[in-house]
Amino acid sequence: MEIKQSELILNPDGSVYHLNLKPEHIAGDIIFVGDQDRVAKITARFDSIDFSTQKREFKTQTGTFKGKRLTVISTGIGPDNIDIVLNELDALVNIDLETRQPKKQLTQLNIVRIGTSGSLQEDIPVDSFVLSQYGLGMDNMMRSYFVEKISESPLEDAFINHTAWDIRRGRPYAVKCSTTLQNRLDSDYIHKGITATAGGFYGPQGRILRLEIQDAELNDKLDNFNFNGYRITNLEMETAAIYGLSTLLGHKALSLNAIIANRPTGTFSADPYVAVEKLIDYTLERLVK
Repeated sequence: MEIKQSELILNPDGSVYHLNLKPEHIAGDIIFVGDQDRVAKITARFDSIDFSTQKREFKTQTGTFKGKRLTVISTGIGPDNIDIVLNELDALVNIDLETRQPKKQLTQLNIVRIGTSGSLQEDIPVDSFVLSQYGLGMDNMMRSYFVEKISESPLEDAFINHTAWDIRRGRPYAVKCSTTLQNRLDSDYIHKGITATAGGFYGPQGRILRLEIQDAELNDKLDNFNFNGYRITNLEMETAAIYGLSTLLGHKALSLNAIIANRPTGTFSADPYVAVEKLIDYTLERLVK
């Protein structure tokens, strides 16, 4: 079935609409970052860069690091941007952009997010790393798709019961990371657990400025949640959406975060850039092994 022009929008040069990319511009191993300025910080370590482009907040550079071709893309902030980036990346490898037909032979991408986040556990200090074994979505974006085909409903049910979640806000969803990528990037000194994904930075993450929020005890409930030994380690705005869409589309995904704030202790990293630089080096070395 041919995909209509209004559903898969292409630029006049044949590139996908938002990312401004063609299939030959991306590698099979892709690093996601939120901040467009972080793209160049990563590719500065590359041996060479053979492609670079930017449209809006979506900056892409592809090059070679220690003989391995890698792509780095800035997604911007939030699950809505993840919806754009992942669908357009999948279109690049799994849809023939000339005939607008899905390919019979599908390509699987490896996607690793390098992000920053705040810890929800007192014993996960600033400047440490967190690997997200599960993404727990409180953002509702994945409910536009049949996420229940791949989500972890027992974890979702436990979370709903523990937090007395108002279902009018939408049912939370939980998706597991790629075990293959976890095995490649895990180590003894990385903290692991559940990463909660919110649809916003202030109210959706329990921050109160001038507006009253629906659940002022949300963060306390997140801190105390435990599902079969898995705790909620941190709270951010992308991981669950990355896991949900990647898994539904047949790609592998893993999220790593440098912890730059600790919400229970109220502390913030003295130099968050150092923690991020260390996480970049760690991730690149593990990807090329």
